[in-house]
Amino acid sequence: MGRVSQAQAEENRRRVVETASRLFREQGTHVSVADLMKASGLTHGGFYKQFASKEALVGEATAHAFDELTRLRNDGLEQHAGRRDAAQRALIDTYLSVEHRDGAADGCPAAALAGDMAREPGEREARRVYTEGVRDFAQWLATEDQDGITRLCTMLGALVLARATKDSPLSEEILTAAHAALTGAS
Repeated sequence: MGRVSQAQAEENRRRVVETASRLFREQGTHVSVADLMKASGLTHGGFYKQFASKEALVGEATAHAFDELTRLRNDGLEQHAGRRDAAQRALIDTYLSVEHRDGAADGCPAAALAGDMAREPGEREARRVYTEGVRDFAQWLATEDQDGITRLCTMLGALVLARATKDSPLSEEILTAAHAALTGAS
């Protein structure tokens, strides 16, 4: 089989990073390279032509997931004519929804990857990227009245607990309670 062009190699790399970002959020970073490459529609052997290690991919996929979150926030600001309070409210509405609870693959990397990152050694790139992403998200959530870290902890904790109790009435109760705490809506 012939060599792929540089453009095709870049496209393959992008596809692997996007697939890894989704799979890691949905299943955790323990997903095997073979399963990841299969989900990407590429051969296992091609992985090491693109990435130095799985650890390197975890860092890149984590950065990709947080970049998606940043784009979502920026889109919200644009949709709400730069009104940060309205964009924050819309994001909270989406974040604490049944759809987000059930859609981990496309959801918040802070919630989906928290357990995996807790087990990563502190000096790993993925952990550094994750920490910066969480810090940035918390700063964006801050208001004059509420600390961003507290708001993020409330949102993230509620989402994790709602996912863990998904098949019970408690799950939606958790989402509703957190939403009310953050927005004053009941």
